[in-house]
Amino acid sequence: MSRLFVKKPIGQLMAEANENEKGLKRSLSAANLVALGIGAIIGAGLFSLTGLAAANNAGPAVTLSFVIGAIGCAFAGLCYAEFASMIPIAGSAYTYSYATMGEFLAWIIGWDLVLEYALGAATVSISWSQYLVKFLHSMNIHLPAQFTCSPFETVTLTDGSVVNGFMNFPAVLIIVFLSLVLIRGTKESAFMNGLLVALKVAVVLVFIAVGWSHVNPANYDPYIPANTGAFGHFGISGVFRGAAVVFFAFIGFDAVSTAAQEAKNPKKDMPIGILGSLAVCTILYVLFAHVMTGLANYTEFKDSAAPVAIAIAKTPYHWLQQAIILAILAGYTSVILVMLMGQSRVFYSMSLDGLLPKVFSQVHAKYRTPYKSNLLFMLFVSLFAAFVPVRIVGEMVSIGTLFAFVLVCIGVIVMRKTNPEIPRAFKVPLVPVLPIIGIVICIALMASLPLDTWIRLAVWMGIGMLVYFTYSKNKSKLGNNL
Repeated sequence: MSRLFVKKPIGQLMAEANENEKGLKRSLSAANLVALGIGAIIGAGLFSLTGLAAANNAGPAVTLSFVIGAIGCAFAGLCYAEFASMIPIAGSAYTYSYATMGEFLAWIIGWDLVLEYALGAATVSISWSQYLVKFLHSMNIHLPAQFTCSPFETVTLTDGSVVNGFMNFPAVLIIVFLSLVLIRGTKESAFMNGLLVALKVAVVLVFIAVGWSHVNPANYDPYIPANTGAFGHFGISGVFRGAAVVFFAFIGFDAVSTAAQEAKNPKKDMPIGILGSLAVCTILYVLFAHVMTGLANYTEFKDSAAPVAIAIAKTPYHWLQQAIILAILAGYTSVILVMLMGQSRVFYSMSLDGLLPKVFSQVHAKYRTPYKSNLLFMLFVSLFAAFVPVRIVGEMVSIGTLFAFVLVCIGVIVMRKTNPEIPRAFKVPLVPVLPIIGIVICIALMASLPLDTWIRLAVWMGIGMLVYFTYSKNKSKLGNNL
Protein backbone atom coordinates (compact mmCIF):
# COMPACT_ATOMS: atom_id res chain seq x y z
CA MET A 1 0.00 0.00 0.00
CA SER A 2 2.99 2.28 0.58
CA ARG A 3 3.48 2.66 -3.18
CA LEU A 4 -0.01 4.07 -3.54
CA PHE A 5 0.71 6.89 -1.14
CA VAL A 6 4.34 7.64 -1.98
CA LYS A 7 4.84 11.41 -2.04
CA LYS A 8 6.95 13.32 -4.50
CA PRO A 9 9.77 15.10 -2.63
CA ILE A 10 9.60 18.89 -2.70
CA GLY A 11 13.28 19.01 -3.64
CA GLN A 12 12.60 16.93 -6.74
CA LEU A 13 9.70 19.20 -7.72
CA MET A 14 11.86 22.29 -7.37
CA ALA A 15 14.61 20.68 -9.46
CA GLU A 16 12.09 19.92 -12.21
CA ALA A 17 10.82 23.50 -12.04
CA ASN A 18 14.35 24.77 -12.69
CA GLU A 19 15.12 22.41 -15.60
CA ASN A 20 14.11 24.65 -18.48
CA GLU A 21 16.75 24.00 -21.13
CA LYS A 22 14.69 21.17 -22.61
CA GLY A 23 11.42 21.91 -20.85
CA LEU A 24 8.67 24.47 -21.14
CA LYS A 25 9.68 28.05 -21.92
CA ARG A 26 9.15 30.77 -19.26
CA SER A 27 7.44 33.53 -21.22
CA LEU A 28 4.37 34.63 -19.24
CA SER A 29 4.22 37.79 -17.12
CA ALA A 30 1.79 38.53 -14.27
CA ALA A 31 -0.39 40.47 -16.73
CA ASN A 32 -0.40 37.47 -19.11
CA LEU A 33 -1.50 35.22 -16.25
CA VAL A 34 -4.31 37.55 -15.17
CA ALA A 35 -5.49 37.71 -18.80
CA LEU A 36 -5.22 33.91 -19.00
CA GLY A 37 -7.50 33.59 -15.97
CA ILE A 38 -9.99 36.16 -17.25
CA GLY A 39 -9.92 34.37 -20.60
CA ALA A 40 -11.12 31.16 -18.99
CA ILE A 41 -13.54 32.70 -16.49
CA ILE A 42 -15.45 35.07 -18.77
CA GLY A 43 -17.13 32.85 -21.30
CA ALA A 44 -19.80 30.18 -21.10
CA GLY A 45 -20.61 30.99 -17.49
CA LEU A 46 -21.34 34.63 -18.14
CA PHE A 47 -23.10 34.35 -21.49
CA SER A 48 -25.10 31.14 -21.06
CA LEU A 49 -25.12 29.66 -17.56
CA THR A 50 -26.22 32.95 -15.96
CA GLY A 51 -29.55 32.80 -17.77
CA LEU A 52 -30.03 29.08 -17.13
CA ALA A 53 -29.28 29.39 -13.42
CA ALA A 54 -31.64 32.37 -13.12
CA ALA A 55 -34.49 30.67 -14.99
CA ASN A 56 -34.23 27.24 -13.38
CA ASN A 57 -32.73 27.76 -9.93
CA ALA A 58 -32.22 31.18 -8.37
CA GLY A 59 -34.23 33.85 -10.21
CA PRO A 60 -32.77 37.37 -9.83
CA ALA A 61 -30.82 36.03 -6.83
CA VAL A 62 -28.40 34.45 -9.31
CA THR A 63 -26.20 37.37 -8.28
CA LEU A 64 -26.06 35.78 -4.82
CA SER A 65 -25.19 32.46 -6.48
CA PHE A 66 -22.18 34.12 -8.06
CA VAL A 67 -21.16 35.63 -4.74
CA ILE A 68 -21.39 32.22 -3.00
CA GLY A 69 -19.43 30.60 -5.80
CA ALA A 70 -16.81 33.35 -5.63
CA ILE A 71 -16.44 32.92 -1.85
CA GLY A 72 -15.76 29.22 -2.31
CA CYS A 73 -13.30 30.08 -5.06
CA ALA A 74 -11.61 32.73 -2.93
CA PHE A 75 -10.67 30.26 -0.19
CA ALA A 76 -9.50 27.70 -2.75
CA GLY A 77 -7.72 30.49 -4.69
CA LEU A 78 -5.70 31.45 -1.61
CA CYS A 79 -4.58 27.83 -1.28
CA TYR A 80 -3.72 27.62 -4.97
CA ALA A 81 -1.71 30.83 -4.66
CA GLU A 82 0.36 29.45 -1.78
CA PHE A 83 1.08 26.23 -3.64
CA ALA A 84 1.90 28.04 -6.89
CA SER A 85 4.37 30.35 -5.11
CA MET A 86 5.95 27.38 -3.32
CA ILE A 87 5.93 24.77 -6.12
CA PRO A 88 6.16 26.71 -9.43
CA ILE A 89 5.69 23.76 -11.76
CA ALA A 90 3.09 22.69 -14.33
CA GLY A 91 0.33 20.31 -13.28
CA SER A 92 -1.92 22.36 -11.03
CA ALA A 93 -3.81 20.39 -8.37
CA TYR A 94 -2.25 17.15 -9.63
CA THR A 95 1.26 18.30 -8.72
CA TYR A 96 0.16 19.73 -5.37
CA SER A 97 -1.64 16.48 -4.45
CA TYR A 98 1.42 14.40 -5.43
CA ALA A 99 3.58 16.38 -2.99
CA THR A 100 1.11 16.31 -0.10
CA MET A 101 -1.17 13.25 -0.26
CA GLY A 102 0.67 10.75 -2.43
CA GLU A 103 0.55 9.21 -5.88
CA PHE A 104 -2.86 7.54 -5.73
CA LEU A 105 -4.76 10.70 -4.82
CA ALA A 106 -2.64 12.67 -7.30
CA TRP A 107 -3.71 10.27 -10.03
CA ILE A 108 -7.36 10.67 -9.03
CA ILE A 109 -7.18 14.46 -9.26
CA GLY A 110 -5.17 14.33 -12.51
CA TRP A 111 -7.78 12.06 -14.05
CA ASP A 112 -10.50 14.34 -12.71
CA LEU A 113 -8.86 17.32 -14.44
CA VAL A 114 -9.15 15.45 -17.76
CA LEU A 115 -12.90 15.52 -17.29
CA GLU A 116 -12.80 19.18 -16.32
CA TYR A 117 -10.70 20.51 -19.20
CA ALA A 118 -11.31 18.15 -22.14
CA LEU A 119 -15.05 17.85 -21.62
CA GLY A 120 -15.31 21.56 -20.96
CA ALA A 121 -13.40 22.44 -24.15
CA ALA A 122 -15.57 20.16 -26.29
CA THR A 123 -18.80 21.50 -24.83
CA VAL A 124 -17.83 25.15 -25.20
CA SER A 125 -16.76 24.50 -28.81
CA ILE A 126 -20.27 23.18 -29.55
CA SER A 127 -21.78 26.35 -28.04
CA TRP A 128 -19.26 28.40 -30.05
CA SER A 129 -20.57 26.71 -33.18
CA GLN A 130 -24.19 27.56 -32.31
CA TYR A 131 -23.39 31.24 -31.82
CA LEU A 132 -21.35 31.36 -35.04
CA VAL A 133 -24.36 30.00 -36.94
CA LYS A 134 -26.54 32.72 -35.35
CA PHE A 135 -24.06 35.44 -36.30
CA LEU A 136 -23.69 34.26 -39.90
CA HIS A 137 -27.46 33.87 -40.20
CA SER A 138 -27.91 37.54 -39.32
CA MET A 139 -25.57 38.35 -42.23
CA ASN A 140 -27.66 36.14 -44.54
CA ILE A 141 -24.93 33.49 -44.66
CA HIS A 142 -26.34 30.01 -44.14
CA LEU A 143 -24.15 27.01 -43.43
CA PRO A 144 -25.52 23.57 -44.42
CA ALA A 145 -27.57 22.50 -41.41
CA GLN A 146 -26.22 18.94 -41.56
CA PHE A 147 -22.72 20.26 -40.82
CA THR A 148 -23.64 22.32 -37.76
CA CYS A 149 -24.84 19.56 -35.42
CA SER A 150 -24.18 15.94 -34.48
CA PRO A 151 -25.75 12.83 -36.07
CA PHE A 152 -27.94 12.49 -32.99
CA GLU A 153 -29.65 15.85 -33.56
CA THR A 154 -32.17 17.14 -36.08
CA VAL A 155 -32.47 20.61 -37.61
CA THR A 156 -35.66 22.29 -38.81
CA LEU A 157 -35.01 24.25 -42.01
CA THR A 158 -36.72 27.49 -43.03
CA ASP A 159 -39.12 25.57 -45.30
CA GLY A 160 -40.27 23.46 -42.36
CA SER A 161 -38.46 20.28 -43.38
CA VAL A 162 -36.40 18.37 -40.83
CA VAL A 163 -32.94 16.95 -41.55
CA ASN A 164 -30.53 14.86 -39.50
CA GLY A 165 -27.15 16.26 -38.58
CA PHE A 166 -23.93 14.73 -39.88
CA MET A 167 -21.17 16.48 -37.91
CA ASN A 168 -20.55 19.79 -36.18
CA PHE A 169 -17.93 21.18 -38.53
CA PRO A 170 -17.52 24.69 -36.99
CA ALA A 171 -16.84 23.11 -33.57
CA VAL A 172 -14.11 20.93 -35.10
CA LEU A 173 -12.66 23.92 -36.93
CA ILE A 174 -12.18 26.03 -33.78
CA ILE A 175 -10.63 23.11 -31.87
CA VAL A 176 -8.13 22.41 -34.67
CA PHE A 177 -7.23 26.09 -35.10
CA LEU A 178 -6.64 26.73 -31.40
CA SER A 179 -4.65 23.51 -30.98
CA LEU A 180 -2.31 24.64 -33.75
CA VAL A 181 -1.98 28.05 -32.09
CA LEU A 182 -0.98 26.32 -28.85
CA ILE A 183 1.61 24.21 -30.68
CA ARG A 184 3.10 27.36 -32.21
CA GLY A 185 4.00 28.69 -28.78
CA THR A 186 2.69 29.73 -25.36
CA LYS A 187 3.71 33.37 -25.81
CA GLU A 188 1.85 33.60 -29.12
CA SER A 189 -1.18 31.92 -27.52
CA ALA A 190 -1.07 34.40 -24.64
CA PHE A 191 -0.96 37.33 -27.10
CA MET A 192 -4.01 36.01 -28.95
CA ASN A 193 -5.79 35.37 -25.65
CA GLY A 194 -5.01 38.94 -24.53
CA LEU A 195 -6.72 40.37 -27.63
CA LEU A 196 -9.80 38.19 -27.10
CA VAL A 197 -9.99 39.13 -23.42
CA ALA A 198 -9.76 42.85 -24.23
CA LEU A 199 -12.61 42.53 -26.75
CA LYS A 200 -15.05 40.64 -24.56
CA VAL A 201 -14.34 42.66 -21.41
CA ALA A 202 -15.02 45.83 -23.41
CA VAL A 203 -18.38 44.51 -24.60
CA VAL A 204 -19.28 43.31 -21.08
CA LEU A 205 -18.59 46.80 -19.74
CA VAL A 206 -20.67 48.35 -22.53
CA PHE A 207 -23.55 45.99 -21.73
CA ILE A 208 -23.44 46.95 -18.04
CA ALA A 209 -23.19 50.66 -18.84
CA VAL A 210 -26.01 50.89 -21.39
CA GLY A 211 -28.26 48.38 -19.63
CA TRP A 212 -28.05 49.91 -16.16
CA SER A 213 -30.32 52.86 -16.97
CA HIS A 214 -32.98 50.59 -18.52
CA VAL A 215 -33.33 48.17 -15.62
CA ASN A 216 -36.94 47.55 -14.56
CA PRO A 217 -37.04 47.19 -10.74
CA ALA A 218 -40.20 45.08 -11.05
CA ASN A 219 -38.08 42.27 -12.49
CA TYR A 220 -36.35 41.90 -9.11
CA ASP A 221 -39.64 41.16 -7.33
CA PRO A 222 -39.42 38.60 -5.87
CA TYR A 223 -35.65 38.65 -5.60
CA ILE A 224 -35.61 35.05 -4.32
CA PRO A 225 -38.64 33.27 -5.83
CA ALA A 226 -40.48 30.86 -3.55
CA ASN A 227 -39.31 27.26 -3.63
CA THR A 228 -41.57 25.02 -5.73
CA GLY A 229 -41.23 22.08 -3.37
CA ALA A 230 -38.21 20.52 -5.08
CA PHE A 231 -34.68 21.00 -3.81
CA GLY A 232 -32.73 23.45 -5.95
CA HIS A 233 -35.79 24.86 -7.71
CA PHE A 234 -35.82 28.42 -6.31
CA GLY A 235 -35.77 29.43 -2.67
CA ILE A 236 -32.53 29.28 -0.69
CA SER A 237 -31.75 25.80 -2.03
CA GLY A 238 -32.13 27.23 -5.53
CA VAL A 239 -29.54 29.91 -4.79
CA PHE A 240 -27.07 27.20 -3.72
CA ARG A 241 -27.95 24.98 -6.70
CA GLY A 242 -27.41 28.03 -8.91
CA ALA A 243 -24.01 28.56 -7.28
CA ALA A 244 -23.07 24.95 -8.05
CA VAL A 245 -24.22 25.33 -11.67
CA VAL A 246 -22.38 28.59 -12.35
CA PHE A 247 -19.26 27.29 -10.59
CA PHE A 248 -18.23 26.09 -14.05
CA ALA A 249 -17.55 29.74 -14.79
CA PHE A 250 -14.86 30.07 -12.11
CA ILE A 251 -12.34 27.48 -13.30
CA GLY A 252 -10.15 30.14 -14.92
CA PHE A 253 -7.80 30.66 -11.99
CA ASP A 254 -7.40 26.87 -11.76
CA ALA A 255 -6.17 26.96 -15.36
CA VAL A 256 -3.68 29.71 -14.45
CA SER A 257 -1.95 27.33 -12.05
CA THR A 258 -1.29 24.86 -14.88
CA ALA A 259 1.01 27.47 -16.48
CA ALA A 260 3.27 27.88 -13.44
CA GLN A 261 6.27 26.39 -15.24
CA GLU A 262 5.91 28.95 -18.03
CA ALA A 263 5.71 32.04 -15.78
CA LYS A 264 8.71 34.37 -15.79
CA ASN A 265 8.62 34.92 -12.01
CA PRO A 266 6.22 32.27 -10.69
CA LYS A 267 6.66 32.94 -6.97
CA LYS A 268 5.48 36.51 -7.43
CA ASP A 269 3.34 36.32 -10.57
CA MET A 270 1.25 33.19 -9.84
CA PRO A 271 -0.60 34.62 -6.79
CA ILE A 272 -1.24 37.83 -8.77
CA GLY A 273 -2.56 35.86 -11.74
CA ILE A 274 -4.80 33.59 -9.66
CA LEU A 275 -6.31 36.08 -7.22
CA GLY A 276 -6.29 39.02 -9.67
CA SER A 277 -8.30 37.21 -12.35
CA LEU A 278 -10.74 35.89 -9.75
CA ALA A 279 -11.35 39.35 -8.26
CA VAL A 280 -11.86 41.09 -11.62
CA CYS A 281 -14.25 38.45 -12.92
CA THR A 282 -16.33 38.20 -9.75
CA ILE A 283 -17.10 41.92 -9.90
CA LEU A 284 -18.00 41.71 -13.61
CA TYR A 285 -20.16 38.62 -13.04
CA VAL A 286 -22.26 40.16 -10.29
CA LEU A 287 -22.79 43.43 -12.19
CA PHE A 288 -23.57 41.61 -15.45
CA ALA A 289 -26.06 39.23 -13.80
CA HIS A 290 -27.73 42.13 -11.94
CA VAL A 291 -28.26 44.09 -15.16
CA MET A 292 -29.37 41.07 -17.18
CA THR A 293 -32.04 39.98 -14.68
CA GLY A 294 -33.12 43.62 -14.32
CA LEU A 295 -33.64 44.12 -18.05
CA ALA A 296 -35.77 40.98 -18.53
CA ASN A 297 -37.78 38.79 -16.18
CA TYR A 298 -35.86 35.67 -15.21
CA THR A 299 -38.64 33.42 -16.58
CA GLU A 300 -37.86 34.67 -20.11
CA PHE A 301 -34.42 33.01 -20.02
CA LYS A 302 -35.76 29.47 -19.71
CA ASP A 303 -34.37 27.13 -22.40
CA SER A 304 -32.73 30.06 -24.16
CA ALA A 305 -29.32 29.56 -25.78
CA ALA A 306 -28.79 33.32 -25.92
CA PRO A 307 -30.20 34.96 -22.76
CA VAL A 308 -28.06 38.06 -23.25
CA ALA A 309 -29.76 38.78 -26.58
CA ILE A 310 -33.14 38.64 -24.79
CA ALA A 311 -31.93 41.21 -22.28
CA ILE A 312 -30.51 43.53 -24.95
CA ALA A 313 -33.84 43.43 -26.79
CA LYS A 314 -35.36 45.26 -23.80
CA THR A 315 -33.19 48.31 -24.52
CA PRO A 316 -33.17 50.77 -27.44
CA TYR A 317 -29.70 49.50 -28.38
CA HIS A 318 -30.68 46.55 -30.58
CA TRP A 319 -27.50 47.00 -32.60
CA LEU A 320 -25.63 45.68 -29.56
CA GLN A 321 -26.97 42.19 -30.22
CA GLN A 322 -24.39 41.57 -32.94
CA ALA A 323 -21.62 43.00 -30.79
CA ILE A 324 -22.69 40.76 -27.93
CA ILE A 325 -22.61 37.68 -30.16
CA LEU A 326 -19.12 38.67 -31.30
CA ALA A 327 -18.09 39.01 -27.66
CA ILE A 328 -19.55 35.59 -26.92
CA LEU A 329 -17.57 34.09 -29.80
CA ALA A 330 -14.42 35.79 -28.49
CA GLY A 331 -15.22 34.64 -24.96
CA TYR A 332 -15.77 31.04 -25.97
CA THR A 333 -12.62 31.08 -28.09
CA SER A 334 -10.40 32.12 -25.20
CA VAL A 335 -12.10 29.60 -22.87
CA ILE A 336 -11.39 26.77 -25.32
CA LEU A 337 -7.80 27.99 -25.72
CA VAL A 338 -7.13 27.99 -21.98
CA MET A 339 -8.83 24.62 -21.41
CA LEU A 340 -6.84 22.94 -24.17
CA MET A 341 -3.65 24.45 -22.78
CA GLY A 342 -4.47 23.39 -19.21
CA GLN A 343 -5.28 19.84 -20.27
CA SER A 344 -2.00 19.33 -22.13
CA ARG A 345 0.01 20.75 -19.20
CA VAL A 346 -1.58 18.40 -16.67
CA PHE A 347 -0.82 15.40 -18.89
CA TYR A 348 2.69 16.79 -19.44
CA SER A 349 3.37 16.55 -15.71
CA MET A 350 1.73 13.12 -15.36
CA SER A 351 3.78 11.81 -18.28
CA LEU A 352 7.05 13.09 -16.77
CA ASP A 353 6.19 11.09 -13.64
CA GLY A 354 5.70 7.93 -15.71
CA LEU A 355 1.97 7.71 -15.00
CA LEU A 356 1.17 8.28 -18.68
CA PRO A 357 3.07 7.40 -21.91
CA LYS A 358 6.07 9.56 -22.87
CA VAL A 359 4.24 10.96 -25.89
CA PHE A 360 2.41 13.42 -23.60
CA SER A 361 5.65 15.02 -22.38
CA GLN A 362 7.59 15.24 -25.65
CA VAL A 363 8.40 18.90 -26.31
CA HIS A 364 8.82 20.45 -29.76
CA ALA A 365 12.47 21.23 -30.51
CA LYS A 366 11.71 24.74 -31.79
CA TYR A 367 8.50 25.87 -30.09
CA ARG A 368 9.12 24.05 -26.79
CA THR A 369 5.49 23.10 -26.37
CA PRO A 370 4.05 19.58 -25.75
CA TYR A 371 2.96 19.38 -29.39
CA LYS A 372 2.14 15.66 -29.54
CA SER A 373 -0.11 16.01 -26.52
CA ASN A 374 -1.80 18.99 -28.21
CA LEU A 375 -2.34 16.95 -31.38
CA LEU A 376 -3.79 13.97 -29.52
CA PHE A 377 -6.21 16.14 -27.58
CA MET A 378 -7.07 18.00 -30.78
CA LEU A 379 -8.21 14.67 -32.22
CA PHE A 380 -10.05 13.52 -29.08
CA VAL A 381 -11.86 16.79 -28.37
CA SER A 382 -12.68 17.29 -32.07
CA LEU A 383 -14.34 13.88 -32.30
CA PHE A 384 -16.41 14.64 -29.20
CA ALA A 385 -17.39 18.07 -30.51
CA ALA A 386 -18.23 16.77 -33.99
CA PHE A 387 -20.34 13.75 -33.22
CA VAL A 388 -21.76 14.15 -29.70
CA PRO A 389 -24.82 16.36 -29.15
CA VAL A 390 -24.48 19.27 -26.75
CA ARG A 391 -25.39 18.39 -23.19
CA ILE A 392 -25.78 20.33 -19.99
CA VAL A 393 -22.34 19.27 -18.75
CA GLY A 394 -21.63 22.36 -16.70
CA GLU A 395 -22.65 20.33 -13.64
CA MET A 396 -20.09 17.61 -14.44
CA VAL A 397 -17.33 20.16 -14.95
CA SER A 398 -18.36 21.91 -11.74
CA ILE A 399 -18.21 18.75 -9.61
CA GLY A 400 -14.76 17.95 -10.99
CA THR A 401 -13.53 21.46 -10.24
CA LEU A 402 -14.97 21.45 -6.72
CA PHE A 403 -13.33 18.10 -6.04
CA ALA A 404 -9.97 19.53 -7.11
CA PHE A 405 -10.46 22.55 -4.85
CA VAL A 406 -11.21 20.35 -1.82
CA LEU A 407 -7.95 18.42 -2.29
CA VAL A 408 -5.92 21.61 -2.73
CA CYS A 409 -7.36 23.08 0.51
CA ILE A 410 -6.51 19.86 2.35
CA GLY A 411 -3.05 19.92 0.80
CA VAL A 412 -2.20 23.34 2.23
CA ILE A 413 -3.05 22.15 5.75
CA VAL A 414 -0.94 19.01 5.26
CA MET A 415 2.05 20.97 3.89
CA ARG A 416 2.00 23.43 6.80
CA LYS A 417 2.37 20.43 9.15
CA THR A 418 4.85 18.34 7.18
CA ASN A 419 7.01 20.98 5.46
CA PRO A 420 6.77 24.23 7.43
CA GLU A 421 10.35 25.19 6.51
CA ILE A 422 9.80 25.56 2.74
CA PRO A 423 9.89 29.23 1.61
CA ARG A 424 6.48 30.56 0.59
CA ALA A 425 6.29 33.85 -1.32
CA PHE A 426 2.56 33.87 -0.49
CA LYS A 427 0.96 32.34 2.61
CA VAL A 428 -2.71 31.66 3.31
CA PRO A 429 -3.69 33.52 6.50
CA LEU A 430 -5.39 31.79 9.42
CA VAL A 431 -4.46 28.21 8.54
CA PRO A 432 -6.21 25.82 9.08
CA VAL A 433 -9.39 27.91 9.54
CA LEU A 434 -9.63 29.42 6.05
CA PRO A 435 -8.81 26.18 4.16
CA ILE A 436 -11.39 24.31 6.27
CA ILE A 437 -14.03 26.93 5.39
CA GLY A 438 -13.10 26.46 1.74
CA ILE A 439 -13.49 22.68 2.07
CA VAL A 440 -16.92 23.03 3.72
CA ILE A 441 -18.22 25.45 1.07
CA CYS A 442 -16.98 23.30 -1.83
CA ILE A 443 -18.48 20.12 -0.37
CA ALA A 444 -21.78 21.96 0.24
CA LEU A 445 -21.86 23.03 -3.41
CA MET A 446 -21.05 19.48 -4.55
CA ALA A 447 -23.94 18.21 -2.41
CA SER A 448 -26.24 20.69 -4.17
CA LEU A 449 -25.66 18.98 -7.53
CA PRO A 450 -28.06 16.27 -8.83
CA LEU A 451 -27.45 12.58 -8.08
CA ASP A 452 -26.86 11.68 -11.73
CA THR A 453 -23.89 14.06 -11.78
CA TRP A 454 -22.33 12.07 -8.92
CA ILE A 455 -23.02 8.82 -10.79
CA ARG A 456 -21.26 10.06 -13.94
CA LEU A 457 -18.30 11.21 -11.83
CA ALA A 458 -18.13 7.75 -10.20
CA VAL A 459 -18.15 6.01 -13.60
CA TRP A 460 -15.38 8.26 -14.91
CA MET A 461 -13.30 7.66 -11.79
CA GLY A 462 -13.86 3.91 -12.16
CA ILE A 463 -12.29 4.06 -15.62
CA GLY A 464 -9.40 6.04 -14.14
CA MET A 465 -8.83 3.37 -11.50
CA LEU A 466 -8.62 0.73 -14.23
CA VAL A 467 -5.99 2.75 -16.10
CA TYR A 468 -3.98 3.39 -12.94
CA PHE A 469 -3.81 -0.21 -11.71
CA THR A 470 -3.17 -1.71 -15.16
CA TYR A 471 -0.60 0.82 -16.42
CA SER A 472 0.32 3.85 -14.31
CA LYS A 473 1.12 2.05 -11.04
CA ASN A 474 3.59 -0.22 -12.82
CA LYS A 475 5.23 2.60 -14.80
CA SER A 476 5.49 5.16 -12.00
CA LYS A 477 9.05 6.49 -11.78
CA LEU A 478 8.67 7.38 -8.13
CA GLY A 479 7.09 4.05 -7.21
CA ASN A 480 9.71 2.01 -9.05
CA ASN A 481 12.49 3.86 -7.23
CA LEU A 482 11.24 2.77 -3.81
